[in-house]
Amino acid sequence: MSEMPTRLAEIVEEFADAPRDVVLEMLLEYADVIPPLPAGVDRDDLEQVPECQTAFFLKAEVNPDGTVTTVFDCPPEAPTTRAFAGILAEGLAGASAEQVLAVPDDLYQRMGLAQAISPLRVRGGTAILTRLKRQVREQAG
Repeated sequence: MSEMPTRLAEIVEEFADAPRDVVLEMLLEYADVIPPLPAGVDRDDLEQVPECQTAFFLKAEVNPDGTVTTVFDCPPEAPTTRAFAGILAEGLAGASAEQVLAVPDDLYQRMGLAQAISPLRVRGGTAILTRLKRQVREQAG
């Protein structure tokens, strides 16, 4: 059984160990991690995540070497949602399909975010992860 990628596990641990009052601040630092859409990729190539309160789009691509490339598109005015994507972008960088599929579905609860942000936002973040994993599963087949 694969484990989630090391970097993602480290991020989860940092959040889980952090005092409640700084969790939101830590979270928002990840809003700046998402790179702009790669050249030649536009929103039409991505899947929308309707569970998010803002227009959020993503794509996971399984490369020939088995690693996964993620692409996220989220407006700057949705910092919490961007931060979820930033955590996944950084935490899953260079990860294999198996590692991505091994990420626990209750990732954000494990990070202690359920106490720091609204259930609706946690649900949106969970939906992002679920769709990402589904896309990986379909390609890894």
